[in-house]
Amino acid sequence: MREGVVGGGTLPLTLPWGARAPAQKALRWRSVKLTSARQWWCFSEMKYIKCFISEIPWNYSWYYSAMSLVESQSEDRQSEEQVRYLQANSRELNSTFGYPNNTIKTSRYSVFNFLPLNLFEQFQRLANAYFLILLFLQLIPQISSLAWYTTVIPLMVVLSITAVKDAIDDVKRHQNDNHVNNRSVLVVMNGRIKEDKWMNIQVGDIIKLKNNQPVTADVLLLSSSEPYGLTYIETAELDGETNLKVKQSISVTSNLEDNLGLLSSFDGKVRCESPNNKLDKFTGILTFKGKNYTLDHDKLLLRGCIIRNTDWCYGLVIYTGPDTKLMQNCGKSTFKRTHMDHLLNVLVLWIFLFLGGMCFILAIGHGIWENKKGYYFQDFLPWEEYVSSSVVSAILTFWSYFIILNTMVPISLYVSVEIIRLGNSCYINWDRKMYYAPKNTPAQARTTTLNEELGQVKYVFSDKTGTLTQNIMIFNKCSINGIIYGYGYDKNGQRVEVSELVYQAQSPDEGALVTAARNFGFVFRSRTSETIMVVEMGETKVYQLLAILDFSNVRKRMSVIVRTPEDRVMLFCKGADTILCQLLHPSCRSLRDVTMEHLDDFAFEGLRTLMVAYREVDNAFYQAWSKKHSEACLSLENREDKISDVYREMEKDLMLLGATAIEDKLQDGVPETITTLNKAKIKIWVLTGDKQETAVNIAYACNIFEEEMDGIFIVEGKNDETVRQELRLARKKMKPESLLESDPVNTYLNTKPQMPFRIPEEVPNGNYGLIINGYSLAYALEGNLELELLRTVCMCKGVICCRMTPLQKAQVVELMKRYKEVVTLAIGDGANDVSMIKAAHIGVGITGQEGMQAMLNSDYAISQFCYLQRLLLVHGRWSYNRMCKFLSYFFYKNFAFTLMHFWYAFFSGFSAQTVYDTWFITFYNLVYTSLPVLSLSLFDQDVNETWSLRFPELYDPGQHNLYFNKKEFVKCLVRGIYSSFVLFFIPMKTIHNSVHSDGKEISDYQSFSLLVQTALLCVVTVQIALDTTYWTLISHIFTWGSLGFYFCILFLLYSDGLCLMFPNVFQFLGVARNTLNLPQMWLIIILSVVLCILPVIGYRFLKPLFWPADVDKIMNRIHLWTRHPLLPPTQTKLRHTRPRRSAYAFSHKQGFGALITSGKTMKDKVFKKNSFSFKK
Repeated sequence: MREGVVGGGTLPLTLPWGARAPAQKALRWRSVKLTSARQWWCFSEMKYIKCFISEIPWNYSWYYSAMSLVESQSEDRQSEEQVRYLQANSRELNSTFGYPNNTIKTSRYSVFNFLPLNLFEQFQRLANAYFLILLFLQLIPQISSLAWYTTVIPLMVVLSITAVKDAIDDVKRHQNDNHVNNRSVLVVMNGRIKEDKWMNIQVGDIIKLKNNQPVTADVLLLSSSEPYGLTYIETAELDGETNLKVKQSISVTSNLEDNLGLLSSFDGKVRCESPNNKLDKFTGILTFKGKNYTLDHDKLLLRGCIIRNTDWCYGLVIYTGPDTKLMQNCGKSTFKRTHMDHLLNVLVLWIFLFLGGMCFILAIGHGIWENKKGYYFQDFLPWEEYVSSSVVSAILTFWSYFIILNTMVPISLYVSVEIIRLGNSCYINWDRKMYYAPKNTPAQARTTTLNEELGQVKYVFSDKTGTLTQNIMIFNKCSINGIIYGYGYDKNGQRVEVSELVYQAQSPDEGALVTAARNFGFVFRSRTSETIMVVEMGETKVYQLLAILDFSNVRKRMSVIVRTPEDRVMLFCKGADTILCQLLHPSCRSLRDVTMEHLDDFAFEGLRTLMVAYREVDNAFYQAWSKKHSEACLSLENREDKISDVYREMEKDLMLLGATAIEDKLQDGVPETITTLNKAKIKIWVLTGDKQETAVNIAYACNIFEEEMDGIFIVEGKNDETVRQELRLARKKMKPESLLESDPVNTYLNTKPQMPFRIPEEVPNGNYGLIINGYSLAYALEGNLELELLRTVCMCKGVICCRMTPLQKAQVVELMKRYKEVVTLAIGDGANDVSMIKAAHIGVGITGQEGMQAMLNSDYAISQFCYLQRLLLVHGRWSYNRMCKFLSYFFYKNFAFTLMHFWYAFFSGFSAQTVYDTWFITFYNLVYTSLPVLSLSLFDQDVNETWSLRFPELYDPGQHNLYFNKKEFVKCLVRGIYSSFVLFFIPMKTIHNSVHSDGKEISDYQSFSLLVQTALLCVVTVQIALDTTYWTLISHIFTWGSLGFYFCILFLLYSDGLCLMFPNVFQFLGVARNTLNLPQMWLIIILSVVLCILPVIGYRFLKPLFWPADVDKIMNRIHLWTRHPLLPPTQTKLRHTRPRRSAYAFSHKQGFGALITSGKTMKDKVFKKNSFSFKK
């Protein structure tokens, strides 16, 4: 990459030759015919490019470099584009660069790629791939013992249900995309204003935006209705901040105003950086009428911003659609799968290997049997023509058993999983306690695949503005002359009426203060660069504005000097109490002490506070000070320091008025929700683009930070070494041994394990919090520091990351997912949270003040943050418990069912004959055991919702995945082997050589088959009854009704009528009638049930007594309290040990004081016409 020197500054330009042009054999020439427009563009810019490669002819301009970008667009357009070139009002020229249009796409599928892409995603489940292979095997008649449709129909049903669900989800995304893409915008075309759709906007177009209208694309501000090309915007969807920001066009374009002729003839050329995700960075150069003008971020309106307090403005489109900074920060849509899905993939692989091992053993047994005994049966059972030896017969038998034993993982498993997830999603949608009446919005499960994951969350990454707060600042109370006053009430105790006057302020805090004054009868009416009009209790007064001593992060205060109507010069100051206390007159000492106590009380309530003071200034003193102030402002050296000195000279010996307290209004129930989640050992991190002090204040108000914490660390290093030291110092205090080489984690990391690897949890020696800003985080997220960062922050109880870009939010989530075996959840309400929501295992969108982007890209949508505790602790925990019970029971019943074929093979000459009737095999998973397991998985509750919320500690097993894991799976396998052994050998040995009362033998194949299948069904029915903890009428009907239905079907299928009508299909003629009327048969069934269930009952009885888990202790308390209810605990108020104050002053930004007093905010046409160009 070469540096092109343009207009005195440097701008990186990618030339097609580069440093090794000769080796690259110069350019990739294409037969491109230059139009006149392209030629003048090409050669007019050559004078700004200093090319140091002598081998390149002088007349080959950078146009070919741009053309090479267009040609390689299909490969990787954006990675090749280093500099963007465009010309205003020239679609023909701009189209040659291959820039995308303004269409956005958040959907995953299209009509053409839906089927292959969706099938590809579904067959990532090993079970689906397994059944596809099984289907192909069943098509081979030599080895198939089951019809092909027994596999293809269930497989098609599973794939279809999942595909329809995914299609419905994606259709909603398409509808949202179409809604956004088809919005209307005004475009300047040939001297006229034309209405067009957002998606048709192209780079180089000039568009018109109106007040309260969202910005269509990333546009360069040209002119506006305000003086000096000022435009006010709100960037809540980008950085979460609701305060107004100011953008200003360069003077040469601000003179265009709204003259359509001038705007249409504007042919400025722009060279700027390629599309990127940096919200606060932009560099470029505008060339117009042969002069260059530098462009920066202050002149760019980003997509997602809202125009405020500006009637109209015009802008030149720079970036469109996927190239806009908003979309660059949105991240990619990924197919999310739960940890349970990943575990099932592993277990299916285990089962496949176990199945292959069993088939291999049985095939070996078949070969041995054929060699030693099979030849005796050749006269009665000759080999088929294609069987030439016992080895060939054994190979065929291997695949026959592979088909017979496929019920180790039946396809109905995934049908049931989808039904269970759908049912639990409906519970979320139907939950009236998560319905938000003011907005008429219920909770919404926008996906059905992640429900059980809600019961396993360990880390919650939350936005601040609009997620924890309401984006509303309310004046709460104040202290005046040592007396606390609450919100305004009249003499009758009624709330003060609020007038209809609405203010637009740079900061929501200022808006709250001015609004409160208005409601008390002191109405701010208007302002010019020299005067302020206020209506005081009905009387209009005009104050002369003499000077504004603006706010800065160093001063932490701001002052205004005015001349009152009584000709008194007054200074009014507001700011941090820690600063103003040092500037007060000694006579205010007693009042200061009282006010400080009031500030402590305000801070305890989590209010944003500031102190207010005044000073009456002698006119002569003011005149002398004003002269010094002017000289300081005109100084060319150390201007800021001189201005600060002049400010300090004025801001002293202040008289204290009092203090104000503003409530950064939290959403209802946020502190209680976070406290409850903390009890569930869920860690809350706040990832926000807002200011550090504001975020910290909210963290205290929300109980993320507590005064009782052992320490709060601040990471604010400006380079990687400083950041490393700050992180290691924090870790040293939390866990000193973690810095030693002998520490287990350090020992593990020193071995340089292969990716992916997991960092184990580290327990600190207390409760700590950590604060880190986006600048420092950029260093910490680098490869050599990311593990240091992760180990440190994971030991903290609460973490605040402020001043973050949307992409950094996603990077933090990805870092956690990469190195920690935990489930992450991201929650937000704005477009700046979309990338974080997409990156997390679970994304929750809040339908809030900042649009619908977060909700539309989320997995779950709620209206209030407080609903999160119900979503996780109730629905999530229930879903996890139900899914674990379902999987444990399902694998157990199918192991017990399938392994009986294995035992039977040793007594059937390894002939691949089934032990059951064909109809029982068909109905076992489809009819006999499907409804009981669905009842368990849809209705079971270990405790009700009240206890779930009262004891958040019950959530802990899900975080560690204790209820279903590889260990539990092995237990299911062992139980299945044991049960199958009992169910096979007890009936076989007890009926061996047994006879009827009439002397007829009853130990035939059909009677034995009926006996073992009946005993099996009784065992699994009793087992699911033991697993059910919450019985409903439906549970009883499904559980016991399925068993009764089995006997009804049994007598129907074995009836004389069906067997005589279809002898080849129904072959068990009269078996049910002749077998089940024998008492010894029922005794065998009962004995088998007792022997199978007794170990389970014993284990469940003894485990809580001798090896109780924390959950077992809580369950005992719940059972005790259910029998003997206790009074609700009394709440005690804890005093804070350290006051938190002046969050307002700390969070405020550099103000508009200079802009106000300059008069630029007032319309002045004469001055505008004489404005000069900022030439570089």
